[in-house]
Amino acid sequence: MPDVPGPLSRLASCTHLKFCLIPIAALILSLNSLAGQFKVGLVLDRGGKDDKSFNSSAFAGATAAKDKLGIFLKYVEAADDNAFEPSLRAFAQRDFDLIIGIGVGQKEALRKVAAQFPKRYFAIIDAQVDAPNVRSMLFEEHEGAFLVGAIAALTSKTGKIGFIGGMDIPLIRRFEMGYEAGARAINPQLNVVANYVGVTSEAWNNPPKGKELALSQYESGADIVFAAAGASGLGVFDAAEDRKKFAIGVDANQDWMKPGLILTSMLKRVDVAVFSAIEDAKAGKFTGGVKRFGLSNKGVDYSVDQYNEKLLPESVRQRVEQLKTDIIGGKIRVPDYYKK
Repeated sequence: MPDVPGPLSRLASCTHLKFCLIPIAALILSLNSLAGQFKVGLVLDRGGKDDKSFNSSAFAGATAAKDKLGIFLKYVEAADDNAFEPSLRAFAQRDFDLIIGIGVGQKEALRKVAAQFPKRYFAIIDAQVDAPNVRSMLFEEHEGAFLVGAIAALTSKTGKIGFIGGMDIPLIRRFEMGYEAGARAINPQLNVVANYVGVTSEAWNNPPKGKELALSQYESGADIVFAAAGASGLGVFDAAEDRKKFAIGVDANQDWMKPGLILTSMLKRVDVAVFSAIEDAKAGKFTGGVKRFGLSNKGVDYSVDQYNEKLLPESVRQRVEQLKTDIIGGKIRVPDYYKK
């Protein structure tokens, strides 16, 4: 907890009661304020709050809640998967009102801790935990990936594009499947090559491996590479800079990182999901169950801003916006790795 401000130190120096009345009153107000503050614990996935991707977006949402809603926020950057359960439990034991786990890797740990603390509220990103005190926040990643795949196909000059995933899990395979489907919707003959950084959680934080894989794809003829790899995607961006080719970002808007080389970013509004969970819990409106974020409620999208607007001609944007409308309206069914 933060230190109690001024009144406590002033109280220690009081020698006469009449001079202590104001400090005592201020101290009581300060303690009451701290005691009533809504407390949120955030357990980040591998890569940490500075991965400029998935975790950064979650941290941004929680920080916005701290600034706008006046909550007390404490976060933990897990060193490895074994840290998830003790971190979640520590927050619950310290009477935090809402504990949020970021990433599918925390599913079993959060399921276990939530069952042990049924009076605490929990939320998790990218995993479904069926418990009355848990909100599972899931995204339709394949829909957003479909749109950036279409953008890649509309932009590619070589007829070959790439995909680099972080950890080889169904969630990231879902990105890949949507990306390829979107590209093939534009050009059925397009060649899509895919690689994964690894099969453990360390794959989310290995930029050198991301760069190595991207360089190989560029050298094989790909002129655009989509990275869904957490902090490992930073290496993909470095490879794009080295070869003067395009890359596509993910989760947060990453266009600013390599202006002129990041064609677009597939936005996954983890920040919005985290903020909404905190807002609902603080207002006494928290509900468990599954909450989904897709194109229809702007939970996923693609980015257009001052850093990439010149890379996306109006004709490309119009085509992609029509695809978005068709997906939302049900005219296009995006293939889903979870339902194959």
